[in-house]
Amino acid sequence: MTDTLMTPQITDSHCHLDFPDFEGKLPEVILRAQEAGVTRMITICTRLRQIDNVRAIAEAHAPVFFAAGTHPMSVAAEPMSSVDDLLALTEHPKMVGIGETGLDYHYTADSMQVQQTSLRIHIEAARQSRLPLIIHARDADEDMARILSEEHRNGEFACVMHCFSSSASLGRTALDLGFYLSMSGITAFPKSAALREIFASAPIERILVETDAPYLAPPPHRGKGNEPAFVAHTARRAAETFGMEYEAFAAQTQINFDRLFSKAAAFKAAA
Repeated sequence: MTDTLMTPQITDSHCHLDFPDFEGKLPEVILRAQEAGVTRMITICTRLRQIDNVRAIAEAHAPVFFAAGTHPMSVAAEPMSSVDDLLALTEHPKMVGIGETGLDYHYTADSMQVQQTSLRIHIEAARQSRLPLIIHARDADEDMARILSEEHRNGEFACVMHCFSSSASLGRTALDLGFYLSMSGITAFPKSAALREIFASAPIERILVETDAPYLAPPPHRGKGNEPAFVAHTARRAAETFGMEYEAFAAQTQINFDRLFSKAAAFKAAA
């Protein structure tokens, strides 16, 4: 048995392989990920006008799936997505999630109303498609908790709070709604003890891991470009947060990913 086959398997549930950082480098980036035990990656389309490139990456690389939506920081400058626009994209066998969408009031609070409209559109697409919603939330905890709760009462949908680094209150709201929290490289930073405590109090069955590559590289690569292979570093630190061996933590996050992203799991089973 080779070292690669003995490496615990894990999934990078959120990255951006269409970004310029990876141009001309994808084969080697994906190979390094596989050598690190990363069996699957979801590359996220943040502007629907870029969907052709994102979809082509998933089609060209067996371990890569994709999700699509309009990022809240871009929504004011992009055409408003419709539910039908998003649903049409879900017909592709490797399109496995809706988003990322959400609310970001840190730099773009001036567009909060249009962000909220876009978020509700994406929620409806997730509800109708039965694909998980992928949420970006920054400095908008109260509105995010309110909208997610209101919409969930109108009809259930699945959801992951991507790169979760918000308050314990928003984390609890998300968990109470049955949603998942995703751990990024931020959770491995030395000064993130309070964030790790939020995760440590969450059910392990609701935890995913991600890179958000090319951003937020975990130690020992902090300050450099991030890539899917580095999700293993985040996951090793995350295993410590939960008091688990890395192999057991990786296996549990694989189960969690398969449960939430069931379309990706079914595609793997059929492959």
